[in-house]
Amino acid sequence: MSLEGLKTFGSLEELILDNNLLGNDLLLPRLPQLHTLTLNKNQISFQRNTCKILLDHLAEVVPSLQYLSLLGNVACPNELVSRDKDEDDYQRYRYFVLHKLRNLKFLDTRKVTKKEREEALVRGAFMKVVKPKDASGDDASISPEMQYTPLPLGSRDLTNHRGVLGKCRYVYYGKHSEGNRFIRDDQL
Repeated sequence: MSLEGLKTFGSLEELILDNNLLGNDLLLPRLPQLHTLTLNKNQISFQRNTCKILLDHLAEVVPSLQYLSLLGNVACPNELVSRDKDEDDYQRYRYFVLHKLRNLKFLDTRKVTKKEREEALVRGAFMKVVKPKDASGDDASISPEMQYTPLPLGSRDLTNHRGVLGKCRYVYYGKHSEGNRFIRDDQL
């Protein structure tokens, strides 16, 4: 995808590039008034130094950037998307991005706090998200059945698309239904 045509929009203030298969090789033209950029659900990752290069590029070509969202990219660690990521990974990612893009007021869905900004200035350069391997060294030894999932046993097999029947202790009789309180007896 070419973004070359954007250079004709020098006074552009908001740019949404969600779901465009953009990677770390993204090159934007200089957009000095751009304050909002969303790159959600693309293919941006923290492989080698490519994300560092992308963030340096953004700092150079969009100096007024205040709102950035990278949700749905591999670069933005999220425990809901990947089980091997946690909140600490996400916080390290925030520090690293804030170290590179110091004018940001919002990153992803959260406002940048004063404490985060101070931490990013001190330690942000060292906060690249890297997680050590397991002490056992072999993740393949853990079978899929042993990994935790809240799903019932019958629905864990991805090739088996049948519904799962279970028992529930709670029985609903409708006595406390909010929907019934506006119906008068003569309307029944």
